[in-house]
Amino acid sequence: MSAATARRFVFTHPSLWLGLAATLAFTLLALVSLVWTPYPIANIEIGDRFLGPSAAHWLGTDNLGRDMASLVMSGTLTSFVVASLSVLIGAGIGVPLGLAAAAWGGALEWLVLRLSDFIFAFPAIIVAILITSLYGPGATNAIIAIGIFNIPIFARVARGGAMSLKTLDYVAAARLAGLGNGAIAYRHLLPNILSLIIVQGTIQLSLGILSEAGLSYIGLGTQPPSTSLGLMLKDAQGLFLIHPWLTLVPGLCIVLIVLALNLAGDGLRDAIDPRLKGVQQNAA
Repeated sequence: MSAATARRFVFTHPSLWLGLAATLAFTLLALVSLVWTPYPIANIEIGDRFLGPSAAHWLGTDNLGRDMASLVMSGTLTSFVVASLSVLIGAGIGVPLGLAAAAWGGALEWLVLRLSDFIFAFPAIIVAILITSLYGPGATNAIIAIGIFNIPIFARVARGGAMSLKTLDYVAAARLAGLGNGAIAYRHLLPNILSLIIVQGTIQLSLGILSEAGLSYIGLGTQPPSTSLGLMLKDAQGLFLIHPWLTLVPGLCIVLIVLALNLAGDGLRDAIDPRLKGVQQNAA
């Protein structure tokens, strides 16, 4: 991409840079919480309950006197970790399954598609209920539940992208050169569907943030003394009419994170999808 093309892309796709900047800001905020927060998240000061934003407590304090800014930083980290690991589980299992289904076809493809349909029949919340009924609630079980639900999504995306490439000339040439289905899938199909996987990953990451918040809100996700944005909403739900900022702060963080990830995903799709780039260059 030339410098002129890069500058034109920046101005014509500001959503990419806005989304990436916001995502990076929240990511840095979460990572900083690993080494520093304004106050320990377990620091309970009953005498400081329901304080408004101030120099001492940037976002005020909650019903236990804990610093809201510290809780938001730590909660954002938890939400990112749960969502990221669930996406890695989904992509790590789903993409190879989808590629294998496209490369070999036949009974394997039928099995992958039927397995995907079976998992789709059980949303993440149902899987979480099944897991927590056996092992109890927690962030780890939320990761497993959301990750299982992500598997068929990535499998179908990978299969669909690979199927659209199987009939192209370079795949036929690779087959004539003696490459087997596995080698063709790894060397030729996978690199050309990475853009689809990356875009789908950002979408599933944002959905993972929402899923984690939902599971924590109903008591199936992160448990005290750890915290997450969804758990903060759960703790503050009964105080909304009296102290609305306790709900608005984590709720607004969830909205902004999801919006940033969606903006970044849309921009990345336009940036790295060769077909879209071709359309843009022809239009220019």
